[in-house]
Amino acid sequence: MRIVSGIFKGRIIHPPGHFRGRPTTDMAKEGLFNILSNRFEFQEISVLDLFSGSGNISFEFASRGCVSITSVEKDPFHYRFIRKVISDMDLKIAAIHGDAFQFLKKTQQKFDLIFADPPFDLPELESVPFIVFSGDLLHENGILILEHSNDHDFSSLPQFTGVRKYGHIRFSFFQAG
Repeated sequence: MRIVSGIFKGRIIHPPGHFRGRPTTDMAKEGLFNILSNRFEFQEISVLDLFSGSGNISFEFASRGCVSITSVEKDPFHYRFIRKVISDMDLKIAAIHGDAFQFLKKTQQKFDLIFADPPFDLPELESVPFIVFSGDLLHENGILILEHSNDHDFSSLPQFTGVRKYGHIRFSFFQAG
């Protein structure tokens, strides 16, 4: 796993060999952050990274200077790995060990950007946009990005603004009013 831009550009982070996650590919991540860099000043936004897995996306935001990052991961092994990298690299990321759905239902925070990368076979995957928007968790004009396989189509949802495809990975974009 490689950080593709920012102050840690080119830094390789090695998850342990028995890591069970599916980090976002460098190609997809680079494409995503090219889109985001045209929309946001990273130093000025608050980010929520749900189903963080390896922490790959949170680390990328931190490398670009984002100072308000919350990373939520349920798997204790993955969470410990994220905490280790945060400590080793002295990153400003609030790592939370917990269930992403429970976090969404309980948090009082609002975010400029929410990135969610649930397991592609998660039965509740399609409920993520509903929970985010019914909970009013985004600032005005904030966006939700949901990473998923091509087995899902969110284009009928009212907040849907588009999809980007990178190989077998899809990023569906949604915007708060």
